[in-house]
Amino acid sequence: MKLIWAVIQPTKLASVEKALVNIGVTRMTVLDAMGYARQRGHIETYRGHEYETNLLRKVQLEIAVNDDFVDKTIACLEDHARSSVEGYIGDGKVFVVPMERAIQISDGQAGPGAI
Repeated sequence: MKLIWAVIQPTKLASVEKALVNIGVTRMTVLDAMGYARQRGHIETYRGHEYETNLLRKVQLEIAVNDDFVDKTIACLEDHARSSVEGYIGDGKVFVVPMERAIQISDGQAGPGAI
């Protein structure tokens, strides 16, 4: 079992969600996130005043998958979260970490069946 964290552009959420459902990934958690990497922020205007913000709005997805779904989930995220064929700085990142246990609270089912 693996836990996949994906940080993507908010505008890509709907297409990523639809694509994940199409490959059989039907459970995920979505969180609002803010951060920066190579982009280092940008200049915005609010009520006629310019200010620099270094934290950009993103969406974080948490997706728990069994080992046989890891590669196709990552491929799906790469295909549908990318802003263009060649990609763009700020399209996001995908992190994959091992998940030791998963337990379904409603009935106590544990392991891969809980995902």
